[in-house]
Amino acid sequence: MVHTKSDGAPAAWITRFDTAAATASAVSSAAGALAGLSFAAKDNIDVAGVPSTAACAEFAAFRATPSSHAYVVQRLLDAGAACLGKTNLDQFACGLNGTRSPYGAVPNSFDARYVSGGSSSGSAYVVATGQVDFSLGTDTAGSGRVPAGLNNIVGLKPSRGLISARGVVPAAQSIDCVSIFARTVALALEVLHAAKGFDAADPYARQLELTNVPYPKRFRFGVPSALAFFGDDASEAAFAHAIARLKAMGGVQVAIDYAPLAEIAALLYDSALVAERYAAVREFFDAHEAEVMEPVRGILAAGRGYSAADLVEAQIKLRTLAQRVAPMWNDIDLLLVPTAPTHYTIEAMQADPVVLNRNLGAYTNFVNLLDYAAISVPSTLRPDGMPFGITLIGLCGSDLQLAELGQRYHHASGLTQGATGEPLPAPVDVFANASTAPATSAPAMARVAVVGAHLSGMPLNSQLADRGATLVAKTQSAPSYRLYALPGTVPPKPGMVRVAPGEGVALELEVWEMPMAQYGSFVALIPAPLGIGTLALADGSSVQGFVCEALALDGAEDISHHGGWRRYIASRS
Repeated sequence: MVHTKSDGAPAAWITRFDTAAATASAVSSAAGALAGLSFAAKDNIDVAGVPSTAACAEFAAFRATPSSHAYVVQRLLDAGAACLGKTNLDQFACGLNGTRSPYGAVPNSFDARYVSGGSSSGSAYVVATGQVDFSLGTDTAGSGRVPAGLNNIVGLKPSRGLISARGVVPAAQSIDCVSIFARTVALALEVLHAAKGFDAADPYARQLELTNVPYPKRFRFGVPSALAFFGDDASEAAFAHAIARLKAMGGVQVAIDYAPLAEIAALLYDSALVAERYAAVREFFDAHEAEVMEPVRGILAAGRGYSAADLVEAQIKLRTLAQRVAPMWNDIDLLLVPTAPTHYTIEAMQADPVVLNRNLGAYTNFVNLLDYAAISVPSTLRPDGMPFGITLIGLCGSDLQLAELGQRYHHASGLTQGATGEPLPAPVDVFANASTAPATSAPAMARVAVVGAHLSGMPLNSQLADRGATLVAKTQSAPSYRLYALPGTVPPKPGMVRVAPGEGVALELEVWEMPMAQYGSFVALIPAPLGIGTLALADGSSVQGFVCEALALDGAEDISHHGGWRRYIASRS
């Protein structure tokens, strides 16, 4: 891909593509759900042909330039969006302020003297200033929320594993999330629908069912009984107004004990859990430690000193604290916290980079460790003109509920979009999409796994499309099958057969979903010796799918080594 260094806003971009190149080579579907929209990717997320620096040029030279897009980038391109470039970040995504980068400190979109927030600093800035419609960040300790709160935009941190992190330079891989920045909740949610999808190649991906009904009209929101704003009276007053607004929307405030959540938050950097930060870039760091800037170098180096036993102890402590926190959810529907309790100038942050950075994350670090979902939405502009945001936090799978409430809250604020001055558009019905509508009103659906000519782009895929089927996931079977090219037709038919343990391989397949009313007519089209049976998937789940009678294998060619029908067909051309 042709690309040029940005001549745009100071330090926000690391690499910016020219528009023609982005449109010509980075858009796969001009008719997709995101057609006509542009986005940027944090520069620890792979875009094919462009080095991923993670804000460290030496790391980009050490690591091979990616030859393929990150899974999430590919999904967005397939949905019709155009990627315009790669944005600046706190180096190796270690920080919450946006000043820890050799490419420069990213300024705030409202006042360049102030921090943008990190680590996804550039991604937030280019959305807030209207340079792109949305952007991708990452969130391990709050990096997808703090920059949103400080720039008057929406930061959606999905449930872990909902969006694949394959092709993302890890920070702490077991809790990393790809996050979404947008100027409205509606767009952030639209991007989420396009981006999510189970990816069996991501070790932490999950197939999650999202709660598809809103919170009750009289919902209970937890608020820490004691909050620190670090002497920032303007932010403290802004949060008091936020509580009042939620109450006016039907919320009932419930005081919660924040002490165990604070203990959990501290584990991320003050225990052996920090070893995961080191492990993420160990090979590079051990060879090029001097090339990493402080205080990032100190954070990564701290991970070296812990043993495996130390890590186990930290994990047990985390689980113990999680058990202590769990009863809190008997009393509340969601949790409300300031996205960031204060706002610092770049000068102040650089003078005291560790303490002030930690203050920005006072109410963020625990979220991913406890497997929660969260969304940061704009709340108000303080008397000094700087943005203040709140974060709504819910249990895993509450993403749509949080978005629905967050959208109502955002529209009640009277704010404009980011730093653009543009008014908010009309809100959308979060649950209007048929695939996410309440189960009581949704039509019955059937899922079927396909392995051959019904795959996307293959000759028989129209049999699915004609029945209103949609692609749910591109994944693999469990390693329990063999694939054969059956004789008798040109081209041959595929035959997938389950075999004895240890004799099979994992095969590429797609899972499609169609209305149950159409399922019978689809099955009727399947010719013998093929049929529908139960297939085991790589993630341990099962689904109905194409299988073959063993008697049909006489004279068939074993093509299992290709890993799937698509690769076999490609080998014949």
